[in-house]
Parts: sequence; structure tokens; C-alpha cells
Amino acid sequence: MKPITELKKSDIQKIKLLVFDVDGVLVPRGTKIKQVGNTTTLETKKIPEELIEQIKKLNKKGFKINITSGRSLYMLQEMFQEILEFVSLTYENGSATWIKGKFYQNVNSFEKLKKVLPKLQTIKNKNIKGFEPKEFIITIHCTKRVISIENLMKKEKNLYCIWNDESYDIGIKNIQTKLTGLKNLIKQLKLSKNQVLALGDNYNDKELLSGSEIKITADKTRLKGDYYVNLQGKVLPAGQLMDQILKEL
Repeated sequence: MKPITELKKSDIQKIKLLVFDVDGVLVPRGTKIKQVGNTTTLETKKIPEELIEQIKKLNKKGFKINITSGRSLYMLQEMFQEILEFVSLTYENGSATWIKGKFYQNVNSFEKLKKVLPKLQTIKNKNIKGFEPKEFIITIHCTKRVISIENLMKKEKNLYCIWNDESYDIGIKNIQTKLTGLKNLIKQLKLSKNQVLALGDNYNDKELLSGSEIKITADKTRLKGDYYVNLQGKVLPAGQLMDQILKEL
């Protein structure tokens, strides 16, 4: 792997689509969630102003920009409301994509997940902080790993269960991934794989990077890529990458 400072104009000339993960990439990692009875409270983070300006500049230079996440559409629209006219949103690990007010559903997981959700809700453990409201995947926030969740999910052969150090994401194995969302987005935009650059930092970004021409990781301990971003204080990985691209154009 090479540092992104070695990403040059010749490398990005054919790139038309930039794809960014969210937590740890466009906003700081970490979710504050509190669940009391039927009431769930979530902290909404906002994209920093300097990243907003970078995205606008890249858009003017002809790049299409996609934000992809395990988060819900509502949450992403809240987080990125200042730049919705410049980006598309792929949410809940590739389940669906929002493009300028139009919705494209990539995976329908309702029937499969509705059977396992009640079982998960019966698990009592002090480390479970709450279930994040979502349509197509299940996300359980925990202070640390909960073995009873993992044991239950081992019995569900058609579902995956990914622990990312703050929550479990549960969806349909080999189908409900960011790669599925990316492939469908490429078709919608009439592009090809070799026109895509993607930046991620977590386990659920592995498939996403595999479907991209230029693969960039913001966490070498979790994810491999062609290039890597070194964390520099408060400067987020997406900010460093966009800065490098703009310098080379």
C-alpha cells in the first residue's frame, strides 16, 4: 500500500465517481445512543464545513460523489443536509440509494429479518445500549461484544453479523453489502468499475473497495487498499483525500 500523497493526476484522470464511507471518514467515529422503553435518542453528527467546501469544488470539476453507510436514510439526510444537491446517498449497507429525491431499492430483506429481530430483542445484557432505527438491516449498539448475540446469529445461516467495535450490523449474507449498492449505482449513472475511487475504514467496506478501481483505506488494521490515509489529528480521512485530489487537478 502507498500513502495517498503518491496518488497523482495520472491515477485519477479516468475517475468519475468518488465514494465515501461515513463514520471515521466524513465525520468522527462514534455514536451516542440511549434507549428507554420505546424511546430511542441518537446524536446526529454534521459534516465539517471544510469538507462541504471540498465536495462542492470536486462537484464543479465534474466528479459524482456518493456517500455510503450502514446508517439510515433519515440519519444521512440530517448529517449531510448542506450538500444533498451535490451527492447521492446509499444507506443501510447497500440496501437502497437516494439520488436527488428518487429512491432505488437494491435489497428487500424484510421477510428474513423480521423473524430474527424478536429473538434479538429478548436478549438482556447490560452492554446493549439500544437498537438503531432502520428499515432494511438491524443495528445493535453495544459497549462491547455480546456473546449471546453472536451465538444466536451463528444459527442464522443466511444472515451476516458484523461487529465494528461499537455495534453489530445484521443483514443478508453476500447480498446486503455496500458492493451491491455500488454496482447498482454504477448502472444508474452509466459508469464502469474502472471509473470509481472508494474510501472506507471498516469491515463492512471490504466489498465496497473490491468493486472500485482505486481502493483507499483509512484504517490499515481493518481494511487493505491500494493507498492509505494516515490519521492526522482532527483532519478527517476524506478531507485529506479530497485535498490531495484537488492539488493534483
